[in-house]
Amino acid sequence: MTRRLLARLGLAVLLVLTGCRGLGSNRSGSGNDQGPVCAVYFSPHGGCTEHVVQAIRSARTSIFVQAYSFTSQPITHALIDAYRRGVKVDVILDKSQEHERHSTAEWLARSGVPVEVDAVHAIAHNKVMVIDGQTVLTGSFNFTEAAEQRNAENLLVVQDPTLAAQYAANWQAHRVHATPYAGPRGETRQPTR
Repeated sequence: MTRRLLARLGLAVLLVLTGCRGLGSNRSGSGNDQGPVCAVYFSPHGGCTEHVVQAIRSARTSIFVQAYSFTSQPITHALIDAYRRGVKVDVILDKSQEHERHSTAEWLARSGVPVEVDAVHAIAHNKVMVIDGQTVLTGSFNFTEAAEQRNAENLLVVQDPTLAAQYAANWQAHRVHATPYAGPRGETRQPTR
């Protein structure tokens, strides 16, 4: 079977199992009595990064991020642009990102985006964005170039306020024990806004 056929088959199974409707069937993006609105993307070369960036660009009020590995320049640019246009952007990263050579943590922090580190767990392995309290992006997809170009990954986009509230509550639970990003030299970065 071709990759495209496998992706469509996987999406069909996912939609049946979750009760999700495809994003194309409801462009308003509001979860309602018909159930959540969903889409799934696969890498390598499946457009995951492009869809993350589109979702960030559509944000109007808030973006809560949890990331294990974060090196994607397009996603970082989109988050900084959202922050600069007044969207509340908050990022929680795994402790490995404090000293990861290609991490965008420093870039985000220097741009004023609040960045915190979850060092309580052996690995803070979440890959989640909650946008405007309505949309959840999750899956195995790390916010990295390798995830888009070389890895076999998946990105699930679900538009449902109930699910978004659950993910936002989990994000808040991790923020309670996270500490401000200290940068590669251990200097705590304070947001500029």
